Amino acid sequence: MANIHTEHTTEVAPKNKETIKKIWRVTAILAVVTLVEVGAAYVFPRGLLLFSFFIGLTLVKAFYIVSEFMHLKYETKSLIWSIMLPLLFVIWLLVALRTESAEIFQTKFSDETKTEIPVENKE
Repeated sequence: MANIHTEHTTEVAPKNKETIKKIWRVTAILAVVTLVEVGAAYVFPRGLLLFSFFIGLTLVKAFYIVSEFMHLKYETKSLIWSIMLPLLFVIWLLVALRTESAEIFQTKFSDETKTEIPVENKE
């Protein structure tokens, strides 16, 4: 019986130099944006400005990833807008719900925590 032994190699890296360069460029851009986020976390005080900054940079990174790896930037403009417009409405909904919930929370719990001043009996 013949010994059948075949050499099987698997190459994972793309052979195209431009593709490799593009992957490294995307990785570097995402790393820089992430470093800016981490730096902002230590520099800026906690609050609405910092959270807005994080949400904005997260959206930038998400759009960049979708445009590069899902090839959205090579599609027609109408497809891009059909994806981005509902996303903007969802973000608006989240901001509105967060604002309303904060108002409801403050109204409900600020009334319960108030100390009542006893009314003096004048009789």
